[in-house]
Amino acid sequence: MRRSRLTGFVTSLLLAAGLGLTGAASAQASTTAAGGYVALGDSYSSGVGSGSYISSSGSCDRSTKAYPYLWNAAHSPSSFAFNACSGAKTDDVLAGQLGSLNSSTSLVSLTIGGNDAGFADVMTTCVLQSDSACISKINTARAYVANTLPGKLDTVYNTISAKAPSARVVVIGYPRFYLLGQSCLGLSETKRSAINDASDFLNTTIKTRATAHSFVFGDVRTTFSGHEICSSNSWLHSVNWLNIGESYHPTAAGQSGGYLPVFTNNA
Repeated sequence: MRRSRLTGFVTSLLLAAGLGLTGAASAQASTTAAGGYVALGDSYSSGVGSGSYISSSGSCDRSTKAYPYLWNAAHSPSSFAFNACSGAKTDDVLAGQLGSLNSSTSLVSLTIGGNDAGFADVMTTCVLQSDSACISKINTARAYVANTLPGKLDTVYNTISAKAPSARVVVIGYPRFYLLGQSCLGLSETKRSAINDASDFLNTTIKTRATAHSFVFGDVRTTFSGHEICSSNSWLHSVNWLNIGESYHPTAAGQSGGYLPVFTNNA
């Protein structure tokens, strides 16, 4: 956030107003933290790619550097359930992540939809095959996002509302993967552009359904801007041949600098 530097009386007024707003924000944060917080979703919420995995989380790969864990540490809600899990689809959220929700839950976070759309298959195809094969796989994913994913999201969102009717639900999207127009090893510009466009389409679909349920949508494309793959300071892993599962996931800096501010501002 940029703060204008003014002088004299105007500065005093702005400072006083700023202090007032800070106090209001603190009060709001305290109110939110007074109820239980439940973190749902896939690997972007569990923290895959950021390291420091909690051993008891097993293959869910929940990280102490993931944005839900960081937010909990900073705000100390009355309870915290970290249920997000690597590889989760909408059906997995329904089947195994909603048990912590109840009438006292005041805050829920969620990233979901990427695995339903076949994210891993898309990236595998685009890394290993031709431009045309990549585009074909992306088009298949886009058709799923257009025709099937909205209903899947509606079911998840309806169930969350039924189980936690008083909760503020923050649905967070996904970053664009690539900074375009750069000299960068790896995928062609054609593939990178198509992947970014598909990510935008997925985010638009998720936002539309979240808004229809009176949920808040958190857009991380703004915070990740300038930190995509091919930038000088990427907050996303490219292909990691030593740990394929971390490929195309946020680093620890991506969780703290990309996801956490968006969630905090919307919680």
